[in-house]
Amino acid sequence: MKTDSRLVLALDETNGEKALKVAESVSDMVDAIKINWPLVLSEGPQMITKLSEFSEVICDFKVADIPNTVKLIVENAVSRGASAVIVHAFTGDDSLRAAVEAAGDAEIFAVTEMSHPGAKMFTAQHAEEMARLGVECGAKGFIAPATRPDRIAAIRSVVGDLKILSPGVGAQGGKASDAIKAGATYAIVGRAIYGAEDPRAAAKIFLDDIKSI
Repeated sequence: MKTDSRLVLALDETNGEKALKVAESVSDMVDAIKINWPLVLSEGPQMITKLSEFSEVICDFKVADIPNTVKLIVENAVSRGASAVIVHAFTGDDSLRAAVEAAGDAEIFAVTEMSHPGAKMFTAQHAEEMARLGVECGAKGFIAPATRPDRIAAIRSVVGDLKILSPGVGAQGGKASDAIKAGATYAIVGRAIYGAEDPRAAAKIFLDDIKSI
């Protein structure tokens, strides 16, 4: 994935027509578009292919299963045009290695800690451990919360120069520039862009914030 803007759009819109319009309008402003189950379940997996015409696509499926199932999910996402797939690390080394092997030239990003408050209950307590596991298994990047920049810094200390993607900017209260300063490679923004009356203008606000560092 390129690092031109360091901004990733989390496109959780469930209307396919609107999703494609938003994607087209900001495609030159973001380094990738991240999609999750809401859009895929609403419009079908073909949305991966359609969106890949505008931008690199990250399938945020947070895969957490046995190795064979992980393999099948990752292979299918990549075959439809995904440049990266997000998986959980807590499933252990066999499932994580299966994801990396199935991805081929695509990238696997491992979740260390999510951005919502509930993440502090369990995953936060093992985030650094899962980051180390991801490094050992060949993950290309990691998910760390923009809502808690100190946690980004903690993960950065473990993963070295590998990528960190930080969700939680905008609607959840995180700030893009704070995430980048703490060590994130990319700031992920969703509702504050795709839910805006003018998504392109909204994206520019976050780009300007990142450029202000």
